[in-house]
Amino acid sequence: MAPRFLWLLLGLGATGCGIAGAVLPLVPTTPFLLLAAFAFAKSSPRLHAWLTSHPQFGPLIDNWQQHRAIGRGAKRAALVAMALAFAMSWLLAVPGWLLVVQAVVLGCVATFILSRPDGPVGPQA
Repeated sequence: MAPRFLWLLLGLGATGCGIAGAVLPLVPTTPFLLLAAFAFAKSSPRLHAWLTSHPQFGPLIDNWQQHRAIGRGAKRAALVAMALAFAMSWLLAVPGWLLVVQAVVLGCVATFILSRPDGPVGPQA
């Protein structure tokens, strides 16, 4: 198969996962859409333009591509989702060793998220 077709499949799959994440709790949206934008840039200028100009998803992607930043709202949503996921695991009596692994992974992800700048301030944010 041609590499361009594989990039297109990856972009479509990541877009589907990102859209699912927009409506399902605890499923991330932004990482999938960033992956989709990257894959579409290598395979389909039309789909890349559609995704980056989308009214809801475009600003998240642009903020990351231009500034390597995560907006405050996205940070808050991610941290709340991670806390809820951990709380759910605890309430469901997940084994202790697995809670420790989950806490370490979520802690690393939270550290990464919080270490990113918020991005530009103003109407474009």
